[in-house]
Amino acid sequence: MNLEGLEMVAVLVVLALFVKVLEQFGLFEPVSLEDSVEDEFELSTVCHRPEGLEQLQEQTKFTRKELQVLYRGFKNECPSGIVNEENFKQIYSQPKGEQLSISSTYATFLFNAFDTNHDGSVSFEDFVAGLSVILRGTVDDRLNWAFNLYDLNKDGCITKEEMLDIMKSIYDMMGKYTYPALREEAPREHVESFFQKMDRNKDGVVTIEEFIESCQKDENIMRSMQLFDNVI
Repeated sequence: MNLEGLEMVAVLVVLALFVKVLEQFGLFEPVSLEDSVEDEFELSTVCHRPEGLEQLQEQTKFTRKELQVLYRGFKNECPSGIVNEENFKQIYSQPKGEQLSISSTYATFLFNAFDTNHDGSVSFEDFVAGLSVILRGTVDDRLNWAFNLYDLNKDGCITKEEMLDIMKSIYDMMGKYTYPALREEAPREHVESFFQKMDRNKDGVVTIEEFIESCQKDENIMRSMQLFDNVI
């Protein structure tokens, strides 16, 4: 696999793996429409009770049945109703069959993108809100989510240091699958390429406006975005 330009589409690769892992866990297992909201959302031994189904339908782009399926899988993996960072890393850092494993570092970045209120945990509401953007959001919605993933300290811009951390984690995750093998300096070279393409005013950081504008002008990225349209 050639990693040319991977810094611009890495989030799509990781999220594709993420969805495959969800399938392994049974999150997309068929569920009877007769399952009631009360049956699906009634938890007697959990420390977090999710919001009502109708409210989540209004807040996301999932149907009632899809939310029931997602919740059943989430509950199976996370009986307490929430996931902390260590649990998240344990779940998504392990390879499933022939699938790539997500590096521990990238799993942390992914966790932080889902933990939108920065309380150190991901609830079912956080989970479906993120999935709704990834799988059902507009192009701008998805690009905003990707930018948030890259913006590690959440200050509204991407620095070279942040992108280097991202690229090193991608290298750890996918480097061994590339041919020819990547050179040690490849992550830093990709960071420079990323900033040449996206840092329009050459001020050393990439803003959300620069990121979205650059991605929208890249046909490969726009095509990749469409891969998620029919996942579920």
